[in-house]
Amino acid sequence: MIKPLAIGMVGYGFMARAHTNAYKRVNDFFPDLAYRPVLQAVCGRDAEKVKAFGDQWGYASHETDWRSLVCRPDIDAVDICVPNNLHKEIALAAAAAGKMILCEKPLSITTAEGKEMCEAVESAGVANTVWYNYRRIPAITLAKQLIDSGRLGRIYHFRANFLQDWTISSDVPQGGTATWRLDSTAAGSGVTGDLLSHCIDTALWLNGKIKDVSAMTETFVKERVHADTGQVQPVGIDDACAFLCHFENGSLGMFESTRYARGHKALFTFEINGENASIRWDLHDLNRLEYFEHGKDSIVRGWRTIHVTEGEMPYMNHWWVPGLSIGYEHSFVHQVADFLGSLEQGEPCQPDFRSALQTQAVCEAVLQSGKTREWVSIK
Repeated sequence: MIKPLAIGMVGYGFMARAHTNAYKRVNDFFPDLAYRPVLQAVCGRDAEKVKAFGDQWGYASHETDWRSLVCRPDIDAVDICVPNNLHKEIALAAAAAGKMILCEKPLSITTAEGKEMCEAVESAGVANTVWYNYRRIPAITLAKQLIDSGRLGRIYHFRANFLQDWTISSDVPQGGTATWRLDSTAAGSGVTGDLLSHCIDTALWLNGKIKDVSAMTETFVKERVHADTGQVQPVGIDDACAFLCHFENGSLGMFESTRYARGHKALFTFEINGENASIRWDLHDLNRLEYFEHGKDSIVRGWRTIHVTEGEMPYMNHWWVPGLSIGYEHSFVHQVADFLGSLEQGEPCQPDFRSALQTQAVCEAVLQSGKTREWVSIK
């Protein structure tokens, strides 16, 4: 029989919708899973809004205090979908209560906080994962398979960027429900923790550990009105960041992220150059992986596009017939499926807290390098 897994969702914003959608759909498309998510409770500070969210998405109940939710005996897993500064406190309480934890990225504000979170879940022995969902896009998973199979040979270069343009206007406030990502108190950092963390996690997964970094950061708008107080306050987050790095496998990395790239809403790309082949990927065309293989006859040698929709490709046997695409939301379905599968297998679902701590360490080193303008080693 399928075992119910009672979900307690903390938060009711954009990511809570993405996660909830995944919980609702996963067993429809992955029917062999041993567990079925049950939308037991959702939590948020605004009673009217959290109730409306719960009613719309089908949660059985709602709370206005996450402490009450975490302690409920009818909750098996706590999903943390709130600003970054709240991750640690909720995770520690959930671990102490023996709950499984699914935490939004980045793991924490600092590596010190992240280590506490790792120690807590490991001491409690509770299943845990961090929502770096881009790993679960089939084209990226296929890239991982190609690299691990040795098709690229020795890796020389990894380059990635994540570009947006939504904070260019100085009229955009910081803080509050909608724009907490611009408030350093809530977010910890700007594009480094929000956008580059995705690039970094993907790079670590595909290409291995990073040894050291040299970064530059910039805050273009120095002051913004705070949405909660109405007062003009200094801006503490980074609006843009670029960094170089050395990977442990000897390859070089180049990363860039900004919220000041006019015309880009969510341009996430990466390219990997190896001895025998190269691959590149673009979120705007997420079902395609571009591939160049040097060993082909020179008269037909060139970049080709792999449409990642065949049934033997990662995850695709669970969806439609070949040639029909899936989208961004399916990466969350895949992560839930992998998490539920890991419970049955008794293995960690990657990235778990300990793995996500590596990404946090790189982010922290990048921010430190941006301030000191020196190379910083990853500890």
